[in-house]
Amino acid sequence: MAIKFQYNKTSLQQQYKQLDIRVRALPTIKNKESALRAEVKKAKDEMKSLDQKLIARIKQYDYMSSLWIEFDASLVTIEDVRLSAKKIAGVKTPVLDGIDFFTKRFSVFNKPKWFLDGVALIKEIASIAIEKEVFNKKMEILDRARKKTTQKVNLYEKVQIPGYEDAIRKIKRFLEDEENLSKSAQKIVKNRQQQMEIVQ
Repeated sequence: MAIKFQYNKTSLQQQYKQLDIRVRALPTIKNKESALRAEVKKAKDEMKSLDQKLIARIKQYDYMSSLWIEFDASLVTIEDVRLSAKKIAGVKTPVLDGIDFFTKRFSVFNKPKWFLDGVALIKEIASIAIEKEVFNKKMEILDRARKKTTQKVNLYEKVQIPGYEDAIRKIKRFLEDEENLSKSAQKIVKNRQQQMEIVQ
């Protein structure tokens, strides 16, 4: 990205101003990037933990897999998943506030006695799966924000700040050369005037 500028003092002041803005903003953006990086790692770790918890919970009831054919899956439904938003380093992320389940009434006497445990297990597994999904979404949002922030850091560090510094250097050289030429021209004019006075 080429920095547009003119060879005058007004443009020089604008370049200084733009450079100052970026130099002062850079540490804040770097802090945001490292905070987002840490939060992405935390969300990934939490997701892995929930994944292992889910697998362990399912394995715990593997021995009952043949009985699940008898289980009425319509007994438990999810009515509502309550979410709120929490800002992390200026980025809105989802937070699971709760899950509302609806359990159909059924006769405990007409169904096998493990049905109550089955309902509790279904609720637990669904809760873990939903929580994992929320952390997955949170991780995606944070990772996208981290990538954008990293791009901005790179843009400032590698393109804009050096570009403004280069523009300032070029304008300063031009203005110095112009001043030197002006002084030289004044000296020449002064010398000619002195020579003309001597001749007369």
